[in-house]
Amino acid sequence: MTTTTLDLRQECLDALSAVLDPELDEPITDLGFVRSLDVEGSTVTVHLRLPTSFCSPNFAYLMASDSKDALAELPGVSQVVVELDDHHDSDLINAGLAADAGYKGTFKHEAEQDLDELRLTFRRKAHTAAMERALTTLLRADASLREEEVGEVTLADLRDERTTTALLRRRVALGISTEPGATVLVDDHGRAYPREEVPMRLRRARSTRISIDGNAHFCRGLLRTRYPGSEQDQTVRPEGAEPGDHPLLPLTPVSTREFSA
Repeated sequence: MTTTTLDLRQECLDALSAVLDPELDEPITDLGFVRSLDVEGSTVTVHLRLPTSFCSPNFAYLMASDSKDALAELPGVSQVVVELDDHHDSDLINAGLAADAGYKGTFKHEAEQDLDELRLTFRRKAHTAAMERALTTLLRADASLREEEVGEVTLADLRDERTTTALLRRRVALGISTEPGATVLVDDHGRAYPREEVPMRLRRARSTRISIDGNAHFCRGLLRTRYPGSEQDQTVRPEGAEPGDHPLLPLTPVSTREFSA
């Protein structure tokens, strides 16, 4: 393999690292979903694999389509072939990708939701989880900070670089302010919550984060079971990203009245 080919292969891997599993909010390269990547001249061929054969078809298509788009944008790449292996809709998805048919063109009447709507749904969930991680990290670091005061925390108050950087990236994706004085605990449109709602909103955000982290942990295990040796392609998750790494903080009792979304 020539130096040029090696360089292009690394560029391809870097491009694929920006492709996220929409539900797990992690790069497909970290999850071990990239089964193989071959570079021949200016042609790039990628095979993807998933934890089960029945993973949601729209998620599968989204990752495969995003992979093809990311690779096609690279200088020096003239042709991209992305194929999904061992999925119950592999033939349909692979044919749609090869024909550049798009999501609705691939699934036709089965495409109940537009891909842009799907992306937005999971970007919002990812932002909620990132917001909770940043605030929970701050609560652990500052014993004097009370949960009802969390609604007044701004981006400038956050101390942990990793969780703050992750939160900023997700705010950018949703068009939410990243100014230092912007409130951290906000809704999907960047609006802060009334003080009396803060404990409940944090509780809900924590539930979302636990669900995402738990699913990611479960899917990694399923992939290792389905494809022995795939653990070598998975990166170690950051501290606090695994279920059980973060014992839950006690939450201030609040009214059981449900707040409107």
